[in-house]
Amino acid sequence: MNLNKQYIVQCISNAANSLRLSTQKIEVVALLREFISNSENLESDIKKMKTITQFSTFAIRLYEIYNFLLGPVEMNKLSEKFKEHSQYLIKDLNHTLDMVNPITFKEAMDKIYPESEMEQDEIIKIDLSRRKVENISFEDTEREKLKEKIIMDEEKDEDPFFQNYESNILNPIKPLDSILKNLSEGGVDEKEIIGFADKLQRNAEISDMAGFEIVANMHKIVARALRLIKCGELKPDKHVIESMRSCLIVIVAVVRGKEVDITNYLNRAEEFGDSIETLKIKEDA
Repeated sequence: MNLNKQYIVQCISNAANSLRLSTQKIEVVALLREFISNSENLESDIKKMKTITQFSTFAIRLYEIYNFLLGPVEMNKLSEKFKEHSQYLIKDLNHTLDMVNPITFKEAMDKIYPESEMEQDEIIKIDLSRRKVENISFEDTEREKLKEKIIMDEEKDEDPFFQNYESNILNPIKPLDSILKNLSEGGVDEKEIIGFADKLQRNAEISDMAGFEIVANMHKIVARALRLIKCGELKPDKHVIESMRSCLIVIVAVVRGKEVDITNYLNRAEEFGDSIETLKIKEDA
């Protein structure tokens, strides 16, 4: 990621840290950061955002920051300007988060990147539902109903698989948290590590089915980390353990619908996930 993108992404993260965010708003912030990070022409994309009602004021602020970065920057004042820019974003970011959810965010992104102008791999990056375009309206509605069912647990006559989603997801968390605290001392059986990795991978697939992208990603990161630790490619030091625990904290907060700010945990978890992406898992792990 180039410095301009990194600066803007960090401004968004800092602004988000000042807000009390719901689960859906946390996901939108993550999508915004991803959108900026993946942009191939940041100036053009921000200009396009300015034309979309939900993002207009926020994009105007982003464009001001972008223009600042293009000019001569006084390095001794950069930290001060960063705080100023982050502060400016808070109000506009909050306004945007009140106007969109993960699904409407995707629909707005379709206006910026119409399918006819995109390569197939770009379509996959932005398609939150991972479904064919003609099915988005129906299936996204069904996914929202499923989320409500999982959270509220009111429809007792429906599929018991999804009724038990919360317990299935949360059951391994406390035992795994205890294991992580002892992992750096090497006192955990290798079969137990792989057992948890397999369980988390299954729960990641369940979360993908339920439409909980953040929860699924957190599971995948921890599962991968456990396999890397088992095969000796990742040392379970304090940083690694705390990063894995950040993933677990995000999982619990999102699944239980805790109205608390977990942006710092999410940032740490995502950065950790990126850092281990290039490490290779040996076949026997």
